[in-house]
Amino acid sequence: MSNPGPRRRSAAACLVATTLLATAACSGADTTALGGDPADAAKLKLTATTPAAKGRQDKVNWLLEDEPDSLDLDTQGSSAGRVVLTNVCERLYQLQPDMSIKPLLAAKARTPDDRTLVLTVRDGVTFHDGSKLTADDVLWSLKRHADPDMEQADEFGNVRSMRKTGAREITIRFKAPDALFTKALAGDAGIVWNKEQVTAAGKEFGTPGQGDACSGPYELSGWKSGDSLTIKAYDGYWGKKPLTRQVTFRWASDSALVNALRTGAADGTYAESPNTASALRTAKGIDRHYGPSTASLVLIPTARGGLKDPQIRRALSLAVDREGIARSGYGGLVQPWATPVGSGAWGYEKPRFAAAQRKLASSAPASPTADDLAEAKKLVKSAGAPADPVVIGTDSSQGRTVVANAVRAALQRIGLKGQIKTVPTAQFEEFYSDPQARADIDVLVGDWYISKADPMGFYDNGLSDSSNNWVGFKDATYDKLVHRALGTLDDARRAALAVDVQRRFVDAAVWIPLAQVPSALVLDDRMTGPPASQSYLYYPWAAELGLKKG
Repeated sequence: MSNPGPRRRSAAACLVATTLLATAACSGADTTALGGDPADAAKLKLTATTPAAKGRQDKVNWLLEDEPDSLDLDTQGSSAGRVVLTNVCERLYQLQPDMSIKPLLAAKARTPDDRTLVLTVRDGVTFHDGSKLTADDVLWSLKRHADPDMEQADEFGNVRSMRKTGAREITIRFKAPDALFTKALAGDAGIVWNKEQVTAAGKEFGTPGQGDACSGPYELSGWKSGDSLTIKAYDGYWGKKPLTRQVTFRWASDSALVNALRTGAADGTYAESPNTASALRTAKGIDRHYGPSTASLVLIPTARGGLKDPQIRRALSLAVDREGIARSGYGGLVQPWATPVGSGAWGYEKPRFAAAQRKLASSAPASPTADDLAEAKKLVKSAGAPADPVVIGTDSSQGRTVVANAVRAALQRIGLKGQIKTVPTAQFEEFYSDPQARADIDVLVGDWYISKADPMGFYDNGLSDSSNNWVGFKDATYDKLVHRALGTLDDARRAALAVDVQRRFVDAAVWIPLAQVPSALVLDDRMTGPPASQSYLYYPWAAELGLKKG
């Protein structure tokens, strides 16, 4: 599934409770105030990992932007809970720092035909209460995830049956070939719960005072609601022992988060905003790392007004100043981008996807040239300029305000009028979830990420019947290619189809891409080891966190 800005769930996506691009305690468009450099967007280097740690660490203090609502990711799939539990709860597959996947609690996986997946459950694994992980636990967990009331239910829509077919074997059969299912098993749909522990806890599972019901390098050792949450290394872990013995999580946002890192009260955080890292650029004793992410900053048009015409949408894409947005809105720490999904989605066939991204840059220039604007004006003339202003939906956060102003300026450059509609940040999520909330806007300043490292986890948003296809794009060939790609198990063949689908989506400007948004890791400069990529949401990052010196 993919994930829009304030993360909610949908057939193609889940949206985060706080906006992925919410800014730190900064205001105005002054790059210097953000700690930015006008050239940063061009020279920003993304690395999936940080240098390996050499020394062990007893205790680490880590910051989240929110306290988890629950530690049951089946019922509350928040990013805060996920950052904690990725160290505690293992999955059947594991997302790697380079955004590829490999079997984990499934020791082996085979596909006797393109509609069957056979998993061999790893032997010798224990839950944190000491009980052995069994195939029965795996099957029960999969069925719990698939329950219609659970967060991951839509990942199982193509599953025909799930059965235990051996002492340590689970067989899953599909209605049609499903290329993304194993990627879902590297996410929350692949968590294996301790059946007895979850059942005994009932509705209290995932709340303070309850056990974690997982296997993994760490176990939950305490949760003081409103104060802190602690995990400690599990001595009976079947795999490599963690470098850091204990991690205590606390939560803060905006200036409080920045100050805690600046003063050394906290050792690190995965910042939901690049501007958090930017605000710490001049702070001593802090390292900042940026990694590949699937996240993007986008404009999502509706069919209400002038942007229902694809020529007007293409004209806007040619005229908007992406480099200016990156510099003024995000301190140079997002990158102008020509597709609506970040490079972290390239979990396979990276060279092919990178080449396809470069080819599309002419339709989404970093900074529009005179030729770009001339072409945009031709498109407007051909379509017929809309008489009414294009209404731009946003909130008052700095990044979105900069984007909204840049969109209005782009419209003016090509002879069109723009009008900004600002709503309170608390109300902004309604634009995504409620058609009535966006009934008076023509385009939303949005952000999006996908949980699977595969571009095809995004492009179902352009299907004719997708709830996220707000502009009413309909193309039978596009729909056919998307479904074919989703059923193509061979990576090279699926990548070829994905590139074709991507080109059609961008050519039609179903959404208008602006920038990719890297993951941002902020860390005490004595420490190193965890991944910098978006894998931190699904990979046990704390186990590799340690000291630079042995």
